Amino acid sequence: MTSSVLGCRVSTTRAPLLDARTLRAAVLQRCDDGARLLTFFGRRVEDDVLLTAALVDGTGTLEVLRGRTSAERGYHALTADLPAAHCFERELHEQCRVRITGHPWLKPIRYEGETQQAMGSYPYHVVEGKEVHEVAVGPIHAGVIEPGAFRFMCLGEQVHHLEIQLGYQHRGVEKRLLEVAPRHLLPLVETIAGDTSVANGWAHCAAVERLADCELTLDVEIARAVALELERIAMHLVGLSGLAADIGFLQGATTYGRLRTTIINTTMRLSGSRFGKGAVRPGGVGLRSAEDQRREVEMNLAAVRRDLGLINDLFLSARTVRHRLRSTGVLTRAQASELGLVGLAARSSGLPIDTRAHGKGAYGALPLAVQVREEGDCLARAQVRIAELNVSLDWIGEALTQQKGWSEERRAVGPLAGEQLAIAVVEGWRGEVVHCIETDATGAIVHYKVQDPSLRNWMGLAVAVRENEISDFPICNKSFDLSYCGNDL
Repeated sequence: MTSSVLGCRVSTTRAPLLDARTLRAAVLQRCDDGARLLTFFGRRVEDDVLLTAALVDGTGTLEVLRGRTSAERGYHALTADLPAAHCFERELHEQCRVRITGHPWLKPIRYEGETQQAMGSYPYHVVEGKEVHEVAVGPIHAGVIEPGAFRFMCLGEQVHHLEIQLGYQHRGVEKRLLEVAPRHLLPLVETIAGDTSVANGWAHCAAVERLADCELTLDVEIARAVALELERIAMHLVGLSGLAADIGFLQGATTYGRLRTTIINTTMRLSGSRFGKGAVRPGGVGLRSAEDQRREVEMNLAAVRRDLGLINDLFLSARTVRHRLRSTGVLTRAQASELGLVGLAARSSGLPIDTRAHGKGAYGALPLAVQVREEGDCLARAQVRIAELNVSLDWIGEALTQQKGWSEERRAVGPLAGEQLAIAVVEGWRGEVVHCIETDATGAIVHYKVQDPSLRNWMGLAVAVRENEISDFPICNKSFDLSYCGNDL
């Protein structure tokens, strides 16, 4: 049975090890041919750096390219020709201290390994002009928002440039994942980003299962997808609630928030956690499958669907909503493509990027339609969320109708294969969640790479805010709804 999760497994001893110049040329050629750069990262081995690039084509096929260079010699930046690589190379430079020449924006991603005091010397871009002024927001914000620093360069009320400095949530996640036995990693993985527990858990399990040659049945894949779609629904509801509150549409703020409570309580009834922790486990699922549980889920979804239709109509038809969101924070299709945006933000700008659409596993048995808008503004991002809410609710309903239950038993996950690299990609509610695990000759994990979609999308927010008034920033920020801790790791 084909996995619902995009991914691959390659032998690290058989894969050709290219020099940095050849690797760079190969990546650019694949992208010219229509592939998309999925991830690009490195691992320090003494004075050298092992480089790994993963690309995905339009059919969902992954290709892995590997290279090697000395940290001192380095290589010429991909970003100069492929702007979508900017965040990967900034991270690579910071993590491995590899020299990258010709990069136009080689600034720290998260101050990894640096002291907290060093963050005070972040090299902000400066816009010169007699009447240009700067507005600093953060890193400490009102309420319960995570820390991040935003520097606005403005002329009057109009934003000419926004620079975002993150790193305040850096916890050393990837290093910590190497300190724990593979069988005990799941609880840590589920806390990488608390609002993406299911997506991170599934990506982790899928990568481990690839390395252990553990193949799952379709009913397990569908059960995992049910948990993932419940997470998507919950987070889209809380996002719409926040967006409605920011523009003073209180009916939406309260109703979307109330419906979100119903969804996370449903997740808790199935998995024991409102955030879906434990819903996905290596070799299976942790969802209760009793008949009374299924009936309760169906009743809750029916109630949500009924009230959701009412509030969606009010939200989308309100003149105040349309006036505040339309043409605000526009990111064009060309900009989104050039920056390498993924997920919700990409689909709202006309890019049909959704790894669920490749028709594999659960999403092959029960296909769903990718929701795309062309406008690229805050209203489009809200409309995509609303459309995806309806699609996910319908998908779960169909899954429960066809799948009367699922096995609570789990298949044994054996030892991990040695000298292998496994990549798993799950379409979380923000976009692609990528987990890459590399093993040594004994099957021990020597490198664990995690990638949240926020890493790729923060620059999209910075570009979308340009030429808007500074008062529009909270709306733009909420419409992208990115993760600070997901970026910082």
